[in-house]
Amino acid sequence: MSETPAKKFMVFFFIPLETMTQWKQVDAQAREASEKKMMQDWATWSTTHAEMILSTEVGGPTKNVAASGVSDARNDIVLYSIAQGESHEAVAKTYLSHPHLQIPRSSIQVMEIKPMGWA
Repeated sequence: MSETPAKKFMVFFFIPLETMTQWKQVDAQAREASEKKMMQDWATWSTTHAEMILSTEVGGPTKNVAASGVSDARNDIVLYSIAQGESHEAVAKTYLSHPHLQIPRSSIQVMEIKPMGWA
């Protein structure tokens, strides 16, 4: 019996720009302590789910590309991961316990990656 290959997913981590702006106004010591705890929680979560996570990257400056040209842009995406798992639902439910959701008004979106079908 052959094993079904794992499906792949793009996982987007969102923080509203307004939340990020407000966060920068928090006392530096309090912000640093909170960020340190979040990073520790994130590392623990990532270690627990290491087999599922293929990579995680930080988003940088953004460009919008339209028929009219290229312009600078901003959005709420701060990180993305490539994950794998048995099903879309299973991978999405795993992220319910992610420390990122401790951030006010943050969210995570999980999008299945599928072949284009024309290659």
